[in-house]
Amino acid sequence: MSEVSGAPMRCGFVALIGAPNAGKSTLLNALVGAKVAIVTHKVQTTRTRVTGIGMHENTQLVFIDTPGIFAPKRRLDRAMVSAAWKGSEDAETTLLLIDAKKGLNEEAQHIVDGLKSAKRRAILAINKIDTVRREKLLALASQMHETGVFDDIFMISALTGDGVADLKAHLSALAPEGPFMYPEDQIADVTLRLLAAEITREKIYLRLHDELPYATTVETEKWEERKDGSVRIEQVIHVERDSQKGIVIGKHGSMLKILGQLAREDMQENFDRKVHLFLHVRVTERWAEDRTVYQDMGLDYVD
Repeated sequence: MSEVSGAPMRCGFVALIGAPNAGKSTLLNALVGAKVAIVTHKVQTTRTRVTGIGMHENTQLVFIDTPGIFAPKRRLDRAMVSAAWKGSEDAETTLLLIDAKKGLNEEAQHIVDGLKSAKRRAILAINKIDTVRREKLLALASQMHETGVFDDIFMISALTGDGVADLKAHLSALAPEGPFMYPEDQIADVTLRLLAAEITREKIYLRLHDELPYATTVETEKWEERKDGSVRIEQVIHVERDSQKGIVIGKHGSMLKILGQLAREDMQENFDRKVHLFLHVRVTERWAEDRTVYQDMGLDYVD
């Protein structure tokens, strides 16, 4: 591609880090301008490093959306936290997102300390500013500035879009000169198979968040391109116990039917094509210990 308005092409990698439920996936979707990461009100829903790709004038920004950084307990937790810190290391710019209501709590302090020990500078985005009074926001910004870690501080609402354009413009200005890494119309580096699995997993969280906190994962087993341009997708919903299988299926298959309809409609909108979706539920007691599950999610198997 030729230079835009005489300006040189730029391409920058930005790692998006933060505590669980700080709003990273919502911000990623806002920066990209399309849905590339699942968004739920449950914490720790981002398991993989989703790469979203956004354009701003002559600049391509490659966003690495990392799992929330928290105190890990299980093997899956450790793999997610490891991926988050690796995402920060892989990027030229690190963007820390914190929840304005929670402020510099224990989780946010843990990340700030990690940045300090790694001698990494970062840009801070204080999110959900529409939920906090101005005086509290200013006090929080001052407190975060005093940590000495941040070059710039932005106040945003990823949900409403307030301040997001200014943040994106700033990130673009920081990007180094160089060719684009991806085609201009590409919005994500995740495979469609993985995105389809993430969409179904989102619907499970949204409908069954009380009954199935984190006991499930989704695997796209078959992806068949059809001559009429549609796609046939077969997915397996893995649960850990028979009782959970019953919850996902529902009475006379009612819940599975609802989940399938919601996921199919979302996929058709995202993939811009007709989708034939078939869901199966399987009890896999120790799915969170299976190396192949980690490979499918793009995570390292952490001992």
